[in-house]
Amino acid sequence: MHNCSIGEDGAALAEVVHDSMHDLTGNVIPKIKMLRHPKLNEKAEQIHKTVVDTVAEGKHRTVDLGGTSTTTEFTNSICDHLLNQ
Repeated sequence: MHNCSIGEDGAALAEVVHDSMHDLTGNVIPKIKMLRHPKLNEKAEQIHKTVVDTVAEGKHRTVDLGGTSTTTEFTNSICDHLLNQ
């Protein structure tokens, strides 16, 4: 589960409420939500699609997603995909 608090002045805080979600998913989704708050929806969609595509590709998955890659390897793969779009 994710929690997003928006203050009266428009400041937003998105965080994970710890439960049974995967570590990686729990860390990435609040960051994507933070992009949506200031109306950066296109960037949020681009990152979300790249994360989904990277996981589906299966080459770089962290342990919580059934793979053996480190978080750094997975992140680098996402960045590579973003740069090559």
